[in-house]
Amino acid sequence: MNIREIADLGPDERDALFARDAGIEAVRGDVRDIVDRVHQEGDVAVREFCREFDDVEVGNLDITDEAERAYDAIDEEVREAIETAAANVREFHERQLPDDWRENFDGRELGRRFRPLDRVGVYAPGGTAAYPSSALMGVIPAKVAGVDHVAVATPPADEINPVTLAAIHAAGADAVYSVGGAQAVSALAYGTETVKAVQKVVGPGNKWVTAAKAEVRGDVEIDFLAGPSEILVVADETADPAFVAADLVAQAEHDPNSSVVAVTDDEATAEAVVDEVERQAADRERADIVEDALANDASGVLLARSMSEAVLFAEEYAAEHLTIQARDDEELLDRISNAGSVFLGPYTPVAAGDYASGTNHVLPTNGGAKLYGGLSVDTFLRSTTVQRLDRDGLDDLAPTITTLAEAEGLEAHAESVRRRFADDDGDADTDE
Repeated sequence: MNIREIADLGPDERDALFARDAGIEAVRGDVRDIVDRVHQEGDVAVREFCREFDDVEVGNLDITDEAERAYDAIDEEVREAIETAAANVREFHERQLPDDWRENFDGRELGRRFRPLDRVGVYAPGGTAAYPSSALMGVIPAKVAGVDHVAVATPPADEINPVTLAAIHAAGADAVYSVGGAQAVSALAYGTETVKAVQKVVGPGNKWVTAAKAEVRGDVEIDFLAGPSEILVVADETADPAFVAADLVAQAEHDPNSSVVAVTDDEATAEAVVDEVERQAADRERADIVEDALANDASGVLLARSMSEAVLFAEEYAAEHLTIQARDDEELLDRISNAGSVFLGPYTPVAAGDYASGTNHVLPTNGGAKLYGGLSVDTFLRSTTVQRLDRDGLDDLAPTITTLAEAEGLEAHAESVRRRFADDDGDADTDE
């Protein structure tokens, strides 16, 4: 990794940092064909794509019982870790449940109520690594919200990772399907002979999964379109370069296209971080992936002229994961609005949120944090407003309603109010 000064970044360098791309357009046409075939042909197409893309002959697509058996069979220490993480995730998300409410506003009783979706699909990735944690992050908020049927799709294999299956079961999934990629998203969205259609599809995945979510959006809801993992570390001279480097390397091992960036106003810290990254990266089991991620144009160590410039960079970057390792971390946080999840202080690695602290790790990437937040209980709820007006309340509003309705040319709207007071003056219109 090279050190670059923010002030000297050229247009291409800035574009690489700020215009991060999930890469879905390159596969959009192929994904559309997959989605359409699964929609039309159901299980037959799903099994064919499992053979083609995963090199697996899938028998029973429904593996719910297999997930339960995996939970009982895995190592007790791993099972306890899953349960601890699940309990923390559940506890945090239970705090997000909103209360229904009604209040009186001078004759206008107004309120809001919240109801869960009925059926939700969660994608739990497989591929180059197993992600049992993603199963917890997708299923638990949905169940906390009260969703009746939560289905999980996870890629097939000769032996699906038993820890992933165990986590799916521990999270409380109602159905588990052995199908991955774009075909999984289509099966969840439209249903097949085996897979029950859902109202919303959530969860992270590769560009094929993300492109499929873009295709089905409109027929079903989705959470958001997420790209490769990202981290931005904001550090000052008090930061431990080894800790900063460890967080960068940790996110780099997700994907060769991961974006890992550190920004500091201290040149000595920048140089030490670069040295530590090179030292630590060489020791990782997934060193090849780490090295590719560190070398891509969206990664690097940046030198700011001041912490104010670092804050401005962070705000524009809108990181999926924002780590602040600095003396005045709370003050810096107050100045940054755009971030998916924030990690404060030297002893709060992103890995804590990835697995066990309780917050959700399904987060917006590619600058999406400027517009929306990560997966939460809210993702699985719909709200309804409720109102009741008494006669006096409507009478007070009548001049406002009728004036605005007539200004819009909607005379019947105005009449729907006047009709309720027709007996007062005896001159209501009749059909006779």
